[in-house]
Amino acid sequence: MSGERVLVIDDEPQLRRALRRMLEGYGYAVEEAVDGASGLRAFEAFTPDVVLLDLMLPDTSGVEVCTEIRGTSQTPIIVLSVHGDEATKVRALDEGADDYLTKPFGSRELLARIRVALRRRISDQPRPPQIEAGDLLIDLDRRSVKLAGQTLHLTPTEYSLLRYLATNQGRVLTHPMILRNVWGAEYVEDSHLLRTFVNQLRSKLRDDPASPRFIQTEPGVGYRFIQSEATP
Repeated sequence: MSGERVLVIDDEPQLRRALRRMLEGYGYAVEEAVDGASGLRAFEAFTPDVVLLDLMLPDTSGVEVCTEIRGTSQTPIIVLSVHGDEATKVRALDEGADDYLTKPFGSRELLARIRVALRRRISDQPRPPQIEAGDLLIDLDRRSVKLAGQTLHLTPTEYSLLRYLATNQGRVLTHPMILRNVWGAEYVEDSHLLRTFVNQLRSKLRDDPASPRFIQTEPGVGYRFIQSEATP
C-alpha cells in the first residue's frame, strides 16, 4: 500500500468521487477541494505529495492555483484538462505544473503518471552524476553520452538539450521552457530551431519518433524524456 497523499482540486463531484474510490483502493490518502480557494487551504493543511488540478475552476483558473503553489512548494502537480484547451494547458506547464492528462482519462494512465511524479520528487535532489535510460548512459560530470556502450558525438547544443530533457525525466517540458533553458530567453518563440535539434538528437540516439524510447512528443505542447515505468 502506498500511503502517499493526493489532493484533488476539481469542481466535478462525480469525478472527485471516482478518483477518491480508485486512489484509496491503491492505498493513497485523498483530500478533495471544489475550487481554487479551498484547494489552496487544503494544500496548506493536508501537505499532499501530489496535486491533481483541474484547469477550469469556478472561482479562478487552475493556472493561478498552480502559480500560488509553486511560490512555496515543488510538490508535483498534474493538471487535468478538457480536450482542446492547449493554450491554458501550456500556460500551466510554464507556471510549473509537471504533467497533464486530457479528460476523459484512464485510471491506469493516471496511476502511472502519479508514480512517475512521486519517483521524480524523491530523486530531484541531489542529482546523480550519471543518468541511465535503457542502454543510454549520460555522464553529467564528464559531459559524455554512450548508447549501447558506444560514445555518441554530440554538439554542445545537442548535449545541453539532452541534458535538460533527461534531468527532467517524465516531466512535460513546453517549447518555451526548453528554448529558454537551452538557448536563452531571446529564443522562446523559435519552435523551428527546437524541432531541428530534436530531430538531430533523435537521429543520433536512433530514437524513432513513432515509437520513442527516449524523447516523446507532446503534440502542441512540447517534449517529455521517457521515464521507465515500474509496475506497482
